[in-house]
Amino acid sequence: MKYEDSGIREDILAGIREMGFTEMTPIQEQAIPAELAGEDIVGLAQTGTGKTAAFGIPMIQAVDPGEAAVQGVVLCPTRELAMQGAQELEKMGSHVEGLRVQPVYGGADIVRQLRGLEKGAQIVVGTPGRVMDLMRRKALEFSHLRVLVLDEADEMLDMGFREDIETICQAMPEDRRTALFSATMPEEILELTRKYQRDARVIEVSHDELTVSSIRQSFYMVKSRQKDEALCRLIDYMSPKRGLIFCNTKRKVEQLTVMLKRRGYSAEALHGDLVQQQRTRVMELFRTGAASLLLATDVAARGLDIDDVDIVFNYDLPQEMEYYVHRIGRTGRAGKKGKAVSLINTREMRKITALENFCGTRIREKTMPSYADVMPIKANHTMEKVLHFCEDMDLSDYEDLVRAKCAELGDADPVRIAAAFLRESMGEAREDIEILTGRPERRRREGKGKDFRGSRSSRSSRPSGRRFGARKDDEDNEFVTFDRKKVGKKARRQEAERTNDRKRRTAGAKAAGRTAGKTGAKRKNLGERAAGRTGGKAGTKRTLKTGVKSGSRKKEFHGKGAGSKDHYRRRNGRWSGRRENS
Repeated sequence: MKYEDSGIREDILAGIREMGFTEMTPIQEQAIPAELAGEDIVGLAQTGTGKTAAFGIPMIQAVDPGEAAVQGVVLCPTRELAMQGAQELEKMGSHVEGLRVQPVYGGADIVRQLRGLEKGAQIVVGTPGRVMDLMRRKALEFSHLRVLVLDEADEMLDMGFREDIETICQAMPEDRRTALFSATMPEEILELTRKYQRDARVIEVSHDELTVSSIRQSFYMVKSRQKDEALCRLIDYMSPKRGLIFCNTKRKVEQLTVMLKRRGYSAEALHGDLVQQQRTRVMELFRTGAASLLLATDVAARGLDIDDVDIVFNYDLPQEMEYYVHRIGRTGRAGKKGKAVSLINTREMRKITALENFCGTRIREKTMPSYADVMPIKANHTMEKVLHFCEDMDLSDYEDLVRAKCAELGDADPVRIAAAFLRESMGEAREDIEILTGRPERRRREGKGKDFRGSRSSRSSRPSGRRFGARKDDEDNEFVTFDRKKVGKKARRQEAERTNDRKRRTAGAKAAGRTAGKTGAKRKNLGERAAGRTGGKAGTKRTLKTGVKSGSRKKEFHGKGAGSKDHYRRRNGRWSGRRENS
């Protein structure tokens, strides 16, 4: 569906055209008409599906730009999402005369935000904490409010903003229109919907629609120790103008950023340890192109909304499949083509299969390009930068130096000198990367029958020496090595004590004439056992005859019950007996 066919005002359409949008996304096709009709909605959609326009266009059309009062509020989980959302709304309403959009968020000068509100902003985009702060200062009131939007509602609940959200909702008029957007639908979201929305219409975008066909997804299988070299080689091979690199820990983000900068790449890091001023500077460098690579964790990239991202690299596969959709959704926007590349080892192949099933799409395996494949591309890229310098910079002083040096050397070839400079700028050749395959064909081993492991003697023995494993450190979310023998010393001592206790109990039971343990052994005939045991059935009466050659002496004794009589006779040093019914 085209935007012109949905009842949007012409002044808003003008801003949409300037942004380069022509066709609606699936979430926009369902949400915009419902919101323009005044319905409350719940939109189940991930990042990258066009949510901002889905709630922004109806909000701009609902407010009165001639009235200097807050009429629309958008609550976001992070500062970055608040800033980006405000910028998008300003672009959409750039041709709406008198419209003002004010972002409010923590970590920034509140005086400037107060001045923006005093000038009469109709739309406020902010985080729950700063909105609550402005409400307490009496700088923000909602008597004229018409529309409330909860963007990334599940993220706000995960971050502990539920109490703030409910306080804000209770301070607003009940006749407002409310739109809620979330990637998931937990019970807390349902409670908010029942409490603060009226007959909300649920709009869901399926996984097939989330991973759009404009994103080409692939993976390369490499050894873990060669991931750094593989990443650099792919960056050189694909030459992205703007690329995102995702890691699972902030420590790995820092390590990779340092490594890339040492190799001459313009890279910046984004993680939770950065203060707001640093985050703003990093995002500005990335948006303006001063930094072509941005390395981030999933938490730090929440709400990150950047256009024109050529490629997304998954240095680490995410721990949750939903995060994969969030990551790759930051490329291939506004009808443009995008790429998503993952680096995996052999043990992560099952994760690729799970992601394919979750997203309903094929993630293709590719072969790592060799250094010979990358060298011409990297050389051309370097030459393009050099030619750009030649056009835009005054190099007369450097030209004189080169001429003087060539005259000094006499027979020096300028082409060879230029080639040496090019070789130096490209860096030294790195180690070659071993090519691995990710989808091996399964075949039956010969001569082993059903047991593919072979006989016990043919299997390799367990390696000797200390064993090392890994445990997860909760403080910095890193995996660190540890010694299993040291960690399990106490447990093994306790197990040894339990074993000794069992042995002592068993020995005591045997000394008392009891059968210890459930060994499942069958008892032999009582006549073949030692004399003195009385383990007959209930109600038995036993007669014991102890015989000698000259005669016999009869001795009777009773068992625990009655009903049978066992006769025993000792003959030739052995006991024999028969059972008679009584």
